[in-house]
Amino acid sequence: MIFKTKKDKKFAFIEAGDGDPVILLHGLMGGLSNFDDTVNYFSERGYTVFVPVLPIYDLPVLNTNLTTIAKYVAKFIEEKVGRAATIVGNSMGGHVGLILALARPDLVENLVLTGSSGLYEKSFGDSFPRKSDKDYIRKKTEEVFFDPKVATNDLVEEVFSVVNDRMKGIKTVMLARSAIKHNMLNDLPKIKIPVCLIWGKQDNVTPPDVAIDMHNALPNSDLYWIDQCGHAAMMERPKEFNDLLYSWLQKQKK
Repeated sequence: MIFKTKKDKKFAFIEAGDGDPVILLHGLMGGLSNFDDTVNYFSERGYTVFVPVLPIYDLPVLNTNLTTIAKYVAKFIEEKVGRAATIVGNSMGGHVGLILALARPDLVENLVLTGSSGLYEKSFGDSFPRKSDKDYIRKKTEEVFFDPKVATNDLVEEVFSVVNDRMKGIKTVMLARSAIKHNMLNDLPKIKIPVCLIWGKQDNVTPPDVAIDMHNALPNSDLYWIDQCGHAAMMERPKEFNDLLYSWLQKQKK
């Protein structure tokens, strides 16, 4: 199903389904389409699914950081959702979810992390030395997944256009640095809400050790693995990801 993006002066987002709210947060190089299968799955199973467009490239340069994005998500929940929600975040989106759960636990009922930053991660780095080389960008994009075929031509074109747009490139680097700087190891024990970690066993960006360290530091967490899967489980193994998440959410209702 193709979902129409709603827009007003403050927010652009997808909304589908009817029921308990679930908010999906994409990563730094991600977009709304990363969660297509998850939106379909949960909107048909008694949930209202929201996917906000995160203002990665719209913030003033001095405010381009994860804390500002977390505040944006908090306002989105207050104004568009109207109650505490389950937050599902991939990569940088997971990191934003962690910051939000710490700062505004009243807005986060459950937190779900997949390939989340927050401790350490391997990414493109602080620069793109061969950004005009599409084969290089394709190779780096393919490395995000266990199966390189998941890096479609459209996805490669998307990444290529971002890194070759001067201002988007600058802001991408700033957010990557913000993620590294905002290490949450000492904050994780303070997050008391239920947390579900769903991790690709072959994640090269946030390796399995990240998931284990998060699981050990979070006082109320469950950890699930998906084999033959890289950094974006909801894209690469959508059925396994959605089934695991649905089962976990059902347990939280008991």
